[in-house]
Amino acid sequence: MAGTPISTLGEFGLIRHLTEELPIHHKSTVFGVGDDAAILDYGKAAKRQLLTTDLLLEGIHFDLTYVPLKHLGYKAAMVNFSDIYAMNGYPKQLTVSIGVSKRFSIEMLEELYAGIRLACEQHQVDLVGGDTSSSLTGLCLSITCLGEADKDKVCTRYGAKKNDIVCVSGNLGAAYMGLQLLEREKAVFAQSSDVQPDFAGKEYILQRQLQPHARRDIVEALDKASIVPTSMMDVSDGLSSEMLHICEKSKVGCRIYEDKIPIDYETARMAEEFNMNLVTAALNGGEDYELLFTIPMELHERIGEVEGVHEIGFVTDAEDGALLVTRDGNQFALKAQGWNPLADSAS
Repeated sequence: MAGTPISTLGEFGLIRHLTEELPIHHKSTVFGVGDDAAILDYGKAAKRQLLTTDLLLEGIHFDLTYVPLKHLGYKAAMVNFSDIYAMNGYPKQLTVSIGVSKRFSIEMLEELYAGIRLACEQHQVDLVGGDTSSSLTGLCLSITCLGEADKDKVCTRYGAKKNDIVCVSGNLGAAYMGLQLLEREKAVFAQSSDVQPDFAGKEYILQRQLQPHARRDIVEALDKASIVPTSMMDVSDGLSSEMLHICEKSKVGCRIYEDKIPIDYETARMAEEFNMNLVTAALNGGEDYELLFTIPMELHERIGEVEGVHEIGFVTDAEDGALLVTRDGNQFALKAQGWNPLADSAS
């Protein structure tokens, strides 16, 4: 049956289209579709429960040519933990469902689960269940994570206010440059299997791509400093995309300063080697899994004492738009150019 191509809506447009005006039948559903995790309330006096899920498909989200199964399992778990941290909460339980084709052995799946278990051990998360099925198209991973947050500290994308400071943890663009390096070496290897990959001096960007770390430390540091962000989300699809989500949901604008965006030296060196625009990679690369958040202006001094956090801009009125301010003072509209898994090129 002919119809409208999914690619015309994109990933987030499709989610909105399929889930808009969904009825809520239970008082325990505080917040449903539209954030990094759903917010639930099952009557625990001071807590809210959090729920998130991710689907990862071989050939779309990962390439086993260069992604070790243990790293894949580790990253798949971390992606879900990051969604919970993005709500200013802590992950507690994890379920894992997999679809596997006949080319996978028991030993290969043991490697996959070794990575998942390692991530769970590092973040004190219980692996409590899941499902297994056969697959005709390779490996499929579906992971669901449950967490919780204090009722008065849970964060969404909806609370940013004019004059809030925009902050981001860590640095940006490294995971994307790591992916570019892996893709380049894969292409070289396809031409000649005698040529071995050269990863010397590039360990950091490879680690950021293959073995990212969800930022529990930042959530803990904010709590210790008595800072509750007015809005927050993790950087999975690129800084531009995530900042635009916050602006849309909070009905605000922003100014992001190019010279304030944190970028690691190895990322910059790799971008130069690829003759790529470094700021574009940092704004749109994605898979950094850092935390992007806003805080009231009066917390400027306090946030300055939190290690690993950078102030990169401020929140404005919605009619002022979401803009990038370049080093020479020019202003350009932020554009969401991150990866879209539902685009024609991904199909």
